[in-house]
Amino acid sequence: MRLIPILFLALAGCASPSVEFMGAERRDVTVDGMRFAVFRRDTEAQIIRLDGVSRAKRGDLSLQMVRAAEDATGCDVIPASMTTQAHAASAVARVDLRCRD
Repeated sequence: MRLIPILFLALAGCASPSVEFMGAERRDVTVDGMRFAVFRRDTEAQIIRLDGVSRAKRGDLSLQMVRAAEDATGCDVIPASMTTQAHAASAVARVDLRCRD
């Protein structure tokens, strides 16, 4: 029974992409002190928040995720393209990218 909390803490630090982003290059970035893992596939990116966030800081979360995607990929996020898995404060989001390369 003591092993369960340890296992949970070990897994909490992992960030695995969804099936569609398996094999995509991972880039870790920090925005305003919050860590994100960003996986790019062609003109899409998946952003995974690696840190916890309080209710008070959830308002900035989508902007931070956009900045993380842009910093990690060098591309612009297409406005209003963000989708999240559950709700606005979700730890996982997907965006469409406009890349210059």
